[in-house]
Amino acid sequence: MNAFRNKGAAVSLDSRGLLERVLSAPDVALVVPRLSSEVLHRVVQRCGLEDCGELLALATPEQLAGVLDLDVWRADQPGLDEQFDADRFGVWIETLVESGAGAAADIMARMDVDLVTAALAHHARVFDPAAVSPSMATDGLSYEVGGYLIVAMRTDSWDAIVAVLTALDAGHHDCFQRVMRACRHLSNSRPEIDGLDNLLPDREQAAFDLAFHRENRREQLGYVTPAQARAFLRMSRELHLQQDTPPSGNPVARAYFRAIERTDVAETSGRSAPAVAAVGEVLAVLLEAGVLPQPPRALLEGSRGEAPRNARIERHMQFLREADHLAYSNRTQELAYLANAIVAGCSLQARPFTAQEASDAAVATCNLGLENWPPHWLPAPSHLITVFQVGWTVLHEQVCMYAAEQLVGILADIRCDDHEIQAGLDVLRREMAAQWKAGAPWAARDALDVITALDMPAWAALLGLIDECPVIHAGLAASRNPRTRTVSASAFEFISENRQIASVREFMRTLPDTLRS
Repeated sequence: MNAFRNKGAAVSLDSRGLLERVLSAPDVALVVPRLSSEVLHRVVQRCGLEDCGELLALATPEQLAGVLDLDVWRADQPGLDEQFDADRFGVWIETLVESGAGAAADIMARMDVDLVTAALAHHARVFDPAAVSPSMATDGLSYEVGGYLIVAMRTDSWDAIVAVLTALDAGHHDCFQRVMRACRHLSNSRPEIDGLDNLLPDREQAAFDLAFHRENRREQLGYVTPAQARAFLRMSRELHLQQDTPPSGNPVARAYFRAIERTDVAETSGRSAPAVAAVGEVLAVLLEAGVLPQPPRALLEGSRGEAPRNARIERHMQFLREADHLAYSNRTQELAYLANAIVAGCSLQARPFTAQEASDAAVATCNLGLENWPPHWLPAPSHLITVFQVGWTVLHEQVCMYAAEQLVGILADIRCDDHEIQAGLDVLRREMAAQWKAGAPWAARDALDVITALDMPAWAALLGLIDECPVIHAGLAASRNPRTRTVSASAFEFISENRQIASVREFMRTLPDTLRS
């Protein structure tokens, strides 16, 4: 709670002025419903949730659900499924109530009833007063409102929840009744005593439905769910490059683009030129204030003065841009999908990808895929999904798996006088061998720490190579240059060319001498 409030307390006058500029825009009541949930969420982050009540009051239920989707779901680790954060939802309620329970109730009434019900079910149980024993009504926190008894399941955010439900009953009675009846149903549900059914209890089913509907909403907005992303990336690293013909397409990606096509068709109606212009003005204000990121440089623009590292994909996209605008647009959408899949289903050095890193990784992998496109698969690829899969397979087999296999062999021949270090090397060799056989050597990354006792740059280089998304860390060159004193932990480059893979092989060839010295 304190961290969230501190963020709000740090809101500058410029941020308050920004919100005033947005709200004073012409036809703001028409503009706000046309903004994406991501834009609204950025404004909330910048200006503070407690100051954005008036803005959120203009949002549609779908937008509010989208903002909540971004803010109250968390994953324990990158690439894992995100879980609903009940504490964060409680912070939302507390912060909204700080600007007035009535205003908070107005916003809640605009949210999806099922979402509100499932979220509240993490905080309280709801009963008919006559149906509970006196001890239940007095044991712990409870409150009677609108003919229902609300019993706390957790103490945090309790006062705010009582306040907003009381205001919801007073100002939006029908919505209050729907929410309370649904919460009462969840509170009264009991599993079958015979144990002969496999159905989830109602409360668990509500939580499952909440996550399922959230995934559907985000998929329609162009997001890739973690489960879909993991499946796509796993299939992509298992491509058989020796087969006679290229694969007909990836079923996960195909299903995604079918969903996007349906959404695009549905959204092409109901847009007017004045509304679009007004939205553009608001976005320009947010861009000027730094709420929205500056437009990136040309996606595939080469560096001046040196051969562009992604020359193949640059030429490919440049040709399409000049020859076939529709194909160019489709390939750009595919790159966006690939970046989304990397963000949702993969980690970079055991941390989440940034959006820019994911975009760079997708482009680099496609360039590597074009360079390694099997000659017997000619003609040239018509789309980038399979190109990416070729590159992702090459990264997995010729970098990650190769480096892990070589390391296991190197460790078998290294002997250290320090018994503790030698024991750590033995553990690393066993764990790396086991994870290599399982096809996921990065799962043994924690055991690599023992390498720091032998050579710190080599350790950093190995962490970069033996990963879900292998990269060339600056430690790779530093380990072969004794004059190098320091190496930045964030200094790495994505692998986009075979010459980089050649440098990996050279590094692994000299690694035994590096570790022994």
